[in-house]
Formats: sequence, C-alpha cells, structure tokens
Amino acid sequence: MIKPSMTKEEVLATINECATQTGHVPSFPELVKLTKVRRRAIFTHFGTYTEALRACGLERRGPGYEVSPREMFRDWATVTRDLGMVPSMGDYGLKGRYSVRPFLRCYRGWRQVAVGMREYIQKEGLEGEWGDVLDIITRFFETGGKRGWTSGAGMEKPKFMQDGPVYGEPLMHAVMSHGPTNEMGVLFLFATMAQELGFKVMRVQAAFPDCEAMRRVEPGLWQKSRIEFEKESRNFLAHMHPASHCDLIVCWIHNWKECPVEVLELSKLVKFSNGEGPTNLSPADLRRLSADENGGFHRGDAEARGKP
Repeated sequence: MIKPSMTKEEVLATINECATQTGHVPSFPELVKLTKVRRRAIFTHFGTYTEALRACGLERRGPGYEVSPREMFRDWATVTRDLGMVPSMGDYGLKGRYSVRPFLRCYRGWRQVAVGMREYIQKEGLEGEWGDVLDIITRFFETGGKRGWTSGAGMEKPKFMQDGPVYGEPLMHAVMSHGPTNEMGVLFLFATMAQELGFKVMRVQAAFPDCEAMRRVEPGLWQKSRIEFEKESRNFLAHMHPASHCDLIVCWIHNWKECPVEVLELSKLVKFSNGEGPTNLSPADLRRLSADENGGFHRGDAEARGKP
C-alpha cells in the first residue's frame, strides 16, 4: 500500500493556509494547483474533499457540494424564525443560503420539509434552542398547512407554483422587466447600467471578488475597482468575504448599516412600474444621483472607517 505523502494534520493546515491566502475557501482544483496536497491524501484521510473542509471548520457552497442535514436544518430553521412562519419554497429561495434542491431530494416534496424538520428537532433534542421554530411548525399543521397570510378581505395568499420561476418587482427599465431576485440578476442589471455609471468591466469570474472593472473617478482619470455582487449587501458578511479584498459591493438592497465597504444600491437608481424611483434620467443625471449621498452609492460607513 502506498502511503500518502502528507499526514492528516498537514493536509488540514495546508487547506487553512490556502484559504487565508486566497481570501476564500478554495475549490479542490485550486488547492491542488496552489499547494502540495494531492487527491490520494484527501481520499485516504477524509474520503471526500467536503469532509476535509468540514474538519477544517470550512464550508464551500455551490453545485456539486453536499449539504448536510444539520446545515439544511439550521438554515431552514433560521429562515422560519425570521419570517415567523413556515417558509414557502419561494420564501426559502429568496432568503435561504442553499437552493431548494437538496430539500426536495431529501424529503420528496416541499410540504414534507416541515415534517422532516420537526422530526429533526425532536430526534436531536433541540427543543430548547429551537422551541420557537417547533411552535411555528406545530401551528402550521394545526391550521391545515395554512401560513396565515391574506392580501385583503376574503382573499388568501395566491397559490405558489413550486416548479415555476420567481420574478422581482416590475421595473420601468429598457432591458430588465423585473427586479433581480438573486445575485446573477444583480450582475446583469449592473451590466446594463455600467456605462452610465462610469464603469468599464475588465473581468467577471466565479471566484471572489466577482468582477474587476475600471471606474471613472474624475474626468480623464480611471482606477481599478474590485466588485462583489450580492442580492442584499448583508450577504457579503454571511458569505464571510474579506472586506480588505473588495472595493465595492453592488447589490439590489442595502441592509448592512455597518458595512465597511462602499455600496452601490441599484434599487435606488431604477424606476418601478408603480411610479416609485427616479424618472427620465440621462446618463449624466444617473451618475450624479449615484454619487449623491442620498442616491445609490453609500460612502458614509466606508469613509468613517478610513477606506479611500
């Protein structure tokens, strides 16, 4: 039997060191490229790369990475606690950290997720920590699975089509008809507005940060800006991105008051179909509005922390 070239402790130390150097949890191809860790060492000591990351206290999310029952429960329960009711699949799709697919694979239907989560609380003895969530689940089934939402007298919440797409608030925009509901929608909307906002995109990538762009800072003067796209600015904190490696967060909703990074809030720069928002903006007007302290850019927090 061929022995692995690295011990278990050496593999863990190398993964943590690589994560620190890159500013994010490395993918397995990144780890192999940047370090001396090889597949045999991962397989021998941990079985899978996901288990190796878990042993390091790290987590890498995305297609191809397994979500454990514990991770699924904690995130679903957190969304339930925040909403004060059992989330629909649409609610979780908007507010959860993971896609709905692991839940559907595990429970064979969205309604069964609440059943499974109730059983998990009882099996793991989590009534003390998650007793409020257990109460919400209990009320949900006592009312026949109704979530208690109404939009007017005699009207119940419209039925959510589990296999149907979800759209944001309708916009009066030349290219995008509805507001973004995810990070990719934010990226696309930014792309349609980049020229008017004074950006020239150089690079878009899957790794952090999402984008590198040249930004016009004064007439005739440009600087490179490292940009991260988020549906909500607070997601930057939840994803544990290092603020020192990012110059600008582009988001749809800015909900992180203490954010140390400059934020561009796109929802402040578009007009909605209900009449809300700025109207008849020329490119020059859009740049002035975005640069104003009451517009889409939020510079106050970054400047207070000494960020240029």
